[in-house]
Amino acid sequence: MTRIVRFGPALEIAYDDRVLEPREWTAVQSGWAAELLADAPAGPVLELCAGVGHIGLLALTLKSAAPPRHLVAVDLNPVACAFLRHNVRSAGLEDHVEVREGAIEGSLRPAERFALVIADPPWVEHSRIGDHPADPAIAIDGGPDGLVIARMCLRATAAHLLPGGSAILQLGNTGQVDVLEPEADELGLAVEEVREYERGVLARLVESHHA
Repeated sequence: MTRIVRFGPALEIAYDDRVLEPREWTAVQSGWAAELLADAPAGPVLELCAGVGHIGLLALTLKSAAPPRHLVAVDLNPVACAFLRHNVRSAGLEDHVEVREGAIEGSLRPAERFALVIADPPWVEHSRIGDHPADPAIAIDGGPDGLVIARMCLRATAAHLLPGGSAILQLGNTGQVDVLEPEADELGLAVEEVREYERGVLARLVESHHA
């Protein structure tokens, strides 16, 4: 059965039990993204592990004073992508959002560059996904250490971030940020800021020479 979650006064997000429920607290990531877009270089936005699209779509609609930037939203799950396309149409953003269904590495063209990357990858350790029976495994299973998909997001960010741009990566705890920080450094990325909030952490990454 399709359900609806409302984010703000205008954005309605449809989903069902086959996809991860769009929790209202994830709007924290959208808010930070909207703040960064105010000073970001010219260019589009990339959302990785987009799910049904609420984080990226809310970030665009929070910038109501200016035309929305172009958003490329990527997700592996065909069911999530179907809801994402519906939610794009419902928000009237068909001219501003491109949905790409598939793995991260095969969904981006080599020359593409983005002013902002938003990533909400699965970060639960494989052995712990049974602790979350209401959540589809594809949406939360981050592999043996919970960081397999997050590493894919880091590699995509390093390859496709515009100079002066930022990425916001959502993870479960600061320990995961600590594990990824040296790996990000090897890719030419630096952790600029970490914000803890109700259900996890957000890490802002920039190119190392901008940190």
